[in-house]
Amino acid sequence: MDLFNNEIDGSTNLLPKDGIVNYYGKLMSNKEGSHYFDTLMNTIEWKNDQAIIYGKLIITKRKVAWYGDSDFEYTYSNTTKRALPWTKELSELKLLVEEKTGEIFNSCLLNLYHNGDEGMAWHSDAEKDLKKNGAIGSLSFGAERKFAFKHKETKETVSLILEHGSLLVMKDITQTNWLHRLPLTKFIAKPRINLTFRTIDL
Repeated sequence: MDLFNNEIDGSTNLLPKDGIVNYYGKLMSNKEGSHYFDTLMNTIEWKNDQAIIYGKLIITKRKVAWYGDSDFEYTYSNTTKRALPWTKELSELKLLVEEKTGEIFNSCLLNLYHNGDEGMAWHSDAEKDLKKNGAIGSLSFGAERKFAFKHKETKETVSLILEHGSLLVMKDITQTNWLHRLPLTKFIAKPRINLTFRTIDL
């Protein structure tokens, strides 16, 4: 099922079953979104992501950063990150997402995709550090990219385009039952910054 051109309603569940995904659309003007994009690009401590796969260290093209309420650790793909303190802009965006969703977050994993040659394969965000069935607020800036979900058992898919300055929220049992990905594309030459606000169990 494609959701590219449907009217946006943040209260609508985009998944047919076994989880909840809400798309709020753009939370700000293009000008404001571009301000945050430029600021994040220049002030975040971006580093190439690393993963240990079958015992081999893989360094990805995309860059990442990890920020939070305190310097707690977050482990995924067999690598561990220690959170940096919130920047002014990240604190502003965290508050905006919390006010919009009614959720509370204590951390944020940021991804920088330089162009459509960089993306994410099918996966679910179910690391042991994360609050079980907690919400993940995904804020996008820059290039508009397709985002897709696939049910782990039925293989049914749902996809949509994430706009510049838009918010998507995944919650409830979504990570248990659905995979998601950012597919590669040859048609996107511009960068995208994605902020995923999360709750680490302390």
